[in-house]
Amino acid sequence: MRLRIKTLIVAVSVLYLALSPTLVIAEPDPDVEQLIKKADQLYRSSTSYTEIEMEIVTPHWQRTLAMYGWSEGMDRTFLRITAPRKEKGVATLRVDNEMWNYLPKTNKIMKIPPSMMMGSWMGSDFTNDDLVKESSLFEDYTFELIRPDSAIDSLLYINCIPREDLAVVWGNIVIILRESDHLPVRQEYYDEKGRLMRVMSYSNIRELGGRMIPSVLEMVPQTKEGHRTVIRYLKAEFNAELSEDTFTLRNLRSRD
Repeated sequence: MRLRIKTLIVAVSVLYLALSPTLVIAEPDPDVEQLIKKADQLYRSSTSYTEIEMEIVTPHWQRTLAMYGWSEGMDRTFLRITAPRKEKGVATLRVDNEMWNYLPKTNKIMKIPPSMMMGSWMGSDFTNDDLVKESSLFEDYTFELIRPDSAIDSLLYINCIPREDLAVVWGNIVIILRESDHLPVRQEYYDEKGRLMRVMSYSNIRELGGRMIPSVLEMVPQTKEGHRTVIRYLKAEFNAELSEDTFTLRNLRSRD
């Protein structure tokens, strides 16, 4: 008799689990730190080479820059503009926490002080820091998964909060990723008062250098009507072989 009762209880329990419309089995939360580390390194590896197009649009003018880029880990970046003719040869170098610009018209190398890292790079809506990746989300922020009222089920939302011991310009940054492959969709930058200051959108996911990455990034400032800057990755090589003098001041003056 007891065996029949136990069997009946098990059967009823299984039936309940199968039919209950309200039962939800929670999925484990993703490793948020690993997601942020992946976002930091999305366009980098031990070494990388890229060919990029930057379109700058304002209400009064617009222009397009072509450039090559090289990087080594998270600490070294080199950019050289190849077109148009007016800006050809302009170059930017970052090594660790130091940054320099080279202006071929004056044949001068200018060191960029830390106070100018948030300044516009070549009149675009991207800052010096954005282009050379001096700051790191993984190192400069703490993270938490959030769920806004307008959240889409297929996306993950991560709020990045500046570490207390660091002087960071943004009050917080919200990164939105696809849940399926953790590729970024959108990045929102807020000031210390919680006001949305700029939005970066990612699109046109395709294979470059053996990786599936968003090849188009669009930065739109929220306080400058009619302004936007679009970066298009045309080519990428990861773990590329780089010359020993790539990240040197001597290379800044090179016209190759």
